[in-house]
Amino acid sequence: MMKEITSDMIKELRERTGVGMGKCKEALMLSQGDMEKAIDHLRKAGMAAGVKKEGRETKEGLVLTGEDKHTLVVAEANAETDFVAQNDRFKHFLHDVVKQALETKPKSLEDLAQQPYYKDRSITIDQYRNLVIQALGENIQLRRIAVIHKHPNSSYGIYSHMGGKLVVIVEIEGAPDQEGIAKEIAMHVAAENPDYLKPEEIPAHAMAREEEIARATVQGKPANIVDKIVAGKIKAFADQVCLIHQKFVKDNSVTVQQFLDICAKKLGKPLSIRCFWRWKVGQ
Repeated sequence: MMKEITSDMIKELRERTGVGMGKCKEALMLSQGDMEKAIDHLRKAGMAAGVKKEGRETKEGLVLTGEDKHTLVVAEANAETDFVAQNDRFKHFLHDVVKQALETKPKSLEDLAQQPYYKDRSITIDQYRNLVIQALGENIQLRRIAVIHKHPNSSYGIYSHMGGKLVVIVEIEGAPDQEGIAKEIAMHVAAENPDYLKPEEIPAHAMAREEEIARATVQGKPANIVDKIVAGKIKAFADQVCLIHQKFVKDNSVTVQQFLDICAKKLGKPLSIRCFWRWKVGQ
């Protein structure tokens, strides 16, 4: 009598082989619920070359973007060595993933992994990943993906640094044709690595921690002086970690916000930074 195929068994086989859920279920059914036989079946079919490599650490990789009129996609794929991350086969894989995501707009990484690959609909993106593992002999992982729906009154600046090891996207609201300004700010974000866009985004616990540290450094002084010093230190902290208050990297006589205000004045339209994405490989 055949063993019942449970969702836990399918999940375990997927984790051990990196093959998509559907093919894992099929392999378990063909193997009558025997896990090791199912793995053998997938390996024989050329899908689970990554079965022994799946646990290897992937610290290298690339971040890539792609866009059309309405959508912007950013994705990160990882490999074990920089040698493989620079390989054309690896780069083509990531390029195909971005192109697929632009067309299908997946809701999650899992959703994308199970989609039929647009160049060969007989395999999924996850099975395609396994074929690349087989070809290159290293564990390769799709680490993260973001599908950004463009706003009609926004501009998007993209800056890729260190050959795709670091990618920044900045969205500026107020005009649809100011990619140049957005890219200038994206270059700043790459260099200065802000944690937040503006002070209102700093979590209360982070502010409380800074206040506690500041107070500890000014013990023994009169209360009114202590409060002034603490307020100054907290403001300095906020200026350091918030993009709009940082000194603009190309002209430190102005902040990023002031640089944007100057650009807006020349343009005759109000501009504001809506958000930014800073993706560094492995972070």
